[in-house]
Formats: sequence, C-alpha cells, structure tokens
Amino acid sequence: MTTALSVSSPSPVQAEAARRAVGAIFLVNGMVFATWAVNIPTVRDTLHLDAAQIGLGLLASGIGGVLSMSLVGRWTARWGSDRVTRVATVLFLLSLLLPLLAANLWTLVLGLAVLGAANGVMDVAMNAQGVTVERALGRPIMSRLHAYFSLGGLLGAALGTLLIGRVPLLTHALIVVVATVAAGLYALRFLIPDPPAPTTHEDGTPAASVPLFGVAVLLLGAMCFLGMLAEAANYDWTALYFRDVLGLAGGAAGIGYTAFVTTMTLGRWFGDMGRARLSDERIVRIGALTTAVGLALALLWREPVPATLGFALSGLGLSNVVPVMYGTAGHALAGRGIALVAAIGYGGFLLGPPVIGFVARQVGLPAALGIALASAALIVVLGGRAFALVRGGSSPTPASTS
Repeated sequence: MTTALSVSSPSPVQAEAARRAVGAIFLVNGMVFATWAVNIPTVRDTLHLDAAQIGLGLLASGIGGVLSMSLVGRWTARWGSDRVTRVATVLFLLSLLLPLLAANLWTLVLGLAVLGAANGVMDVAMNAQGVTVERALGRPIMSRLHAYFSLGGLLGAALGTLLIGRVPLLTHALIVVVATVAAGLYALRFLIPDPPAPTTHEDGTPAASVPLFGVAVLLLGAMCFLGMLAEAANYDWTALYFRDVLGLAGGAAGIGYTAFVTTMTLGRWFGDMGRARLSDERIVRIGALTTAVGLALALLWREPVPATLGFALSGLGLSNVVPVMYGTAGHALAGRGIALVAAIGYGGFLLGPPVIGFVARQVGLPAALGIALASAALIVVLGGRAFALVRGGSSPTPASTS
C-alpha cells in the first residue's frame, strides 16, 4: 500500500539547486544514450549483424523499458521521484557497459533489455522530479531540462566522433561511465521530495477536471508517442543512414546525428521563452511540420550537405514536442498525467526504432525512415484537437503563460 509523503516546501535556494541538479541528471542520461547510439555501427560490424538483428536488440530495449515503466508510477508514489531517480540513474549509467561489450547477438539483446529497463525508470522518474521542481520554482523549466538531455547527447556524440576508431570500445565506454557516474552522484544529493498532489488549480477548478483516461490525455499520449518515435528514429538510425546510404565512414558518419542533436539542444534551450510568446499548440504543430519538411529533404536529396540540413531541421522541429506533452499532462493531472503520457510516449521511443529496422530490411532504410516523417505529419493533424480539449478541461500550465 502506498503512503503519502509528508514534506515541507523547499526554500528558493533549495529549489534552484534542485533545478541545476535535475538538469545534470538529464545531461548524463543524454550522454550515455548518445554513446550507445554512435556506437551502433561499430557493434553491428563487430558482431556481424544485419539491420533486422539490430532491430531485435532495440526491440529488447523497448520491452525492458515498457515492463519497467509499468511499475514506476507505484514506486514514485511510495518513495518519491527523488529517491527513484537516484537509484535508476546509477543503474542506468552502469548498464551502458552491457550492450557495448556484448559478445554475440543474444548477449546484446540481454544487455539492451537491461539498459532499456533502467532507462525507462530513469526517464519517468527524472521527468516527474522536473515537474516537482517546476512547481517549487513557479516557472516553466521543462524545455530547458530536456535541453540538458540534448546537450548530453551532443557531448556524447562529439566524444564518440573523436574516440571511435582511435581507442578500443572498452576504453570509450569506461571514460563515459566514470565521468557520468561521478557527475550523477554529486547532482543526486540536491533533488527534492514531491509535494502532496494539488486538489485544485490556481483558479479553483478541480485538479482532476481532465479525466485521466479521457480523450484529451490519450491524444496527448498519442502525440508524445509519435514525437518520441520520430526522435528515436533520428537517434538510432541517423548514423547508419549516413554510413550505409550516403557512404560516409568512421566518425564522419556521426555528422548527421550531431546536427540533429545540436538543433534539438538549441530549440529546447530557448524553448520556454518561445512557449511564453507563442502557445504550446503553435510550438508543437509548427515544430512537427518543420520536422516533416526536414526529413523529406534528407531522405529525398541523398547528399551529405542537404541531408545534414534536413536532420538539423528535424531536431529543431522536434525539440519542444515532448517537453510540452510532459508539462501539459503533468500540470493538468499532477503526477498521474505525466506518468500516463510518458508511458504511452515511451512506447514510441523504444518500439519505433526496431520497427524501422525490420521495415528497412524489406524496403531499405530511406523508405523505412518515412515512418518518422509520417509521425511528424500526424502530430500536426492531432495537435489542434488535443490542445482544445485540454484548454476546455483545465487551467493553463505554467509553460504556456508568461
């Protein structure tokens, strides 16, 4: 049986320290994830795998994440997002070693299942902690937190470009694990306990005025699913696209991935400012349209320069989709909303890439990446209805107000 946590409100100094700490946690998560992503071609070649077999490994990661996420809501309710984030962070950082050091397909599958399970718990817990810190500060921070994830991805990709082919894979992995564990252990001390769930919004309307399994929240979850699918497709398949389709070798194959993560980081870094001037709906729908145009450019004009530009546009367009979905759901339904939308969305992040792998085996990688393009286009279509329903059922979230 879960028990409510009795906590006092953090001071402004504690809340600001927690903001920096959870930002650091997002950063190390992104760096570890990117380290795996840029090493996918190396692992594939070392183990002599094809696209479908890589897809199987990614599917194992997805299954591990989905299974673990079914328990996270219960864990955070009982022990708090701060405690769950601490445990999950350490386990996730250490589990990076498992897929990178796999000896064959089946140890790769097992390693990715563990990595996916740890990442699933960490992802939901650190986002729930982000909502807790956002409430404590009284201002939007979710886009900036996700910018730290993207910045971590950029650092991981840049480090991989420097080290891949120059040092053994074990050395690369140990450098990343030691650095991220040290940073993570320092930052984890400053996380703050979750407050009791609010019963009303600031305007006096019930906090649960948007039904948990109503159309509005399910549409937000579907948009999060599509956004995460497109995002994960860029993360997991861009390096292989540049290597196998465009013919770039070695560290140069990471140029498209680096462009994607760079614009993703910039879009999220300034995202809260943009969301204050525009509406969340406009940020999401215009961004999704930008992603669709960028992916069309990259997939139809198969030269390094236009493809790099295309993936850069894709990163910019997707940059605020997931933070807006998390923030909107979290403030409309407190912790319950973010857990449900994150769970639905994470399915796209984990299950999308292996599906693309299986499709790529049949029709080729460029055509398979069209799934990500179609996902972005669907976000444009669904966005108007989803935000209209949320506006009709709850007060505006801090992320959509100045």
